[in-house]
Amino acid sequence: MLNSIRLGSRVVDSLSKPYVIAEIGVNHEGSMDQAKRLIDLARQGGADAAKFQSYKAGTLASKHSPSYWDTTKEPTRSQYALFQKYDNFGPDEYRALAEHCRQTGIDFLSTPFDDEAIEFLDPLVPFFKIASADLTNIPFLRKVAAKGKPVVLSTGASTLGEVDVAVEALTQAGCADIALLHCILNYPTDNANAHLRMIEGLKRAYPRNIIGYSDHTLPDDAMTSLVAAHLLGAVIIEKHFTHDKALPGNDHYHAMDQHDLARFVALAETVHVLLGPTDHKAPIATEAISRKNARRSIVLARDVTAGQRLTAADLTYKRPGTGVSPMHWDEVLNRCAAAALQADHVLQWQDLAPASE
Repeated sequence: MLNSIRLGSRVVDSLSKPYVIAEIGVNHEGSMDQAKRLIDLARQGGADAAKFQSYKAGTLASKHSPSYWDTTKEPTRSQYALFQKYDNFGPDEYRALAEHCRQTGIDFLSTPFDDEAIEFLDPLVPFFKIASADLTNIPFLRKVAAKGKPVVLSTGASTLGEVDVAVEALTQAGCADIALLHCILNYPTDNANAHLRMIEGLKRAYPRNIIGYSDHTLPDDAMTSLVAAHLLGAVIIEKHFTHDKALPGNDHYHAMDQHDLARFVALAETVHVLLGPTDHKAPIATEAISRKNARRSIVLARDVTAGQRLTAADLTYKRPGTGVSPMHWDEVLNRCAAAALQADHVLQWQDLAPASE
């Protein structure tokens, strides 16, 4: 039985097409109109969820917190200063955005970054997404888990030991459904640093959890990183989302736009069809005619008489596969023909005298 997790409007298992999260974050830059427009664009692009970030600079970072992003793209050198630029949304705004998502037909999500956000987001979100940077924040994890909802946890910059501790903390505090996202905590992430094989490592380490990928690479036309992640087993895909990738600063420069999103959703649908519904190797229904006609049978290489003992010189192998399979070659050798048979006859078991004769 496949492991699965309920994520908003969908149940996702390890063989699902990806549940796609358009990470709007604070790319709305404090404008409700822009935030709603981004929700609309995410829905039009085919995302399953539109996600924001709920924080206040004062509860997230000290005034002495240095940057950890590419300052040639986002020049602000203080986390506190950057977060203060975009922390003007409060509970009322997020309630309005959740309602807009409901009307638009897309799941509403927002990552909480403090205790107050956990509380006001709880009635608004179908599950909680926790950022990589809070993976080691045990009291925070416990408060999220106590809400009893599924949790999607990013694992950027983490060791497996730290992930173990986080999963244990969530589980003991009441969270029954946990998904883990591979993530590299670089903004942006160079392709050489994406390390998508770590998705396979997470699948091995946590076989009972659904695995996904949170991406910070620069999008290309083929959405290569996301497609590759899905092929490696990521069934939740999260990527920053913007209306204009040319905008300076914040998370615009490594985000996807509506057109990138739509291309990925279409590619993911194709890949999902290509992957098929099972990993168990077996012939499928449409191969039945090929098994019958394209495989080989043991065929007589020359005429034989009744009672003649068959040798390798009497036999060959040809299509179709409607007779005795060459898999039984050794069983047929030295058996006797039950009747006279002509060359090119496709051998059947009834053509052979009982083995005791």
